[in-house]
Amino acid sequence: MRMHKKGHLEERIAACGDIVTVADLSDKNMKRAALTPEYIAFNGVFGNGNPICLEIGCGKGKFVAETAARNKNLNFIAVEKISNVLIEALERVKGEDLKNVYFLNCAAEVLEKYIKAGSIEKIYLNFSNPLPKEGYKKQRLTHPRFLEIYKRLLKAKGQIVQKTDDKDFYLFSLESYKKSGFEILETCEDLAAHPVAGDVETEHEKRFKEQGKPIFRIVAEVK
Repeated sequence: MRMHKKGHLEERIAACGDIVTVADLSDKNMKRAALTPEYIAFNGVFGNGNPICLEIGCGKGKFVAETAARNKNLNFIAVEKISNVLIEALERVKGEDLKNVYFLNCAAEVLEKYIKAGSIEKIYLNFSNPLPKEGYKKQRLTHPRFLEIYKRLLKAKGQIVQKTDDKDFYLFSLESYKKSGFEILETCEDLAAHPVAGDVETEHEKRFKEQGKPIFRIVAEVK
């Protein structure tokens, strides 16, 4: 079902302009666009040099807002390419006056345009679209072509923390991490039965648990 565009969307995003960068989409070739850096000075944005975590696909912002509120000693970059969804996250963070969250309205393919290599401590992939059809495999956010981007963004020993309700995607991701030279530190095939201290439940996660679906979790580290 097609999502209806939210009212006054452009004006609402503009009102949150101090906490978001909207990607320049004039070049439709994202691989080429990523080669022209427009690095954001995140130390200036946040006003400190605290470690930076990155959530790719932040949705309506529940995870990043709650995690940031609990961890004021960390900074968070939240990425969402769908403006119609992003606005809810933006307005939530503005409303809660969280100073340690900044947003990128862009696709994962162009993250290197805005974020310098070796600057991220941890990447969160929460319930990314599993894209089960074989023809869409290269679009999965744990396909090796994306993992190579993440490796360049992460610091030495940086980690990816992934959660999904899709077992096939979980197994695909495990293999992708191994092929791309990551070390698998943790795996879990039922997060409800084996909760992780400090982990924040996402909007999707809450619904999937209510439906009785198991939640899969992976922690992978750059070697």
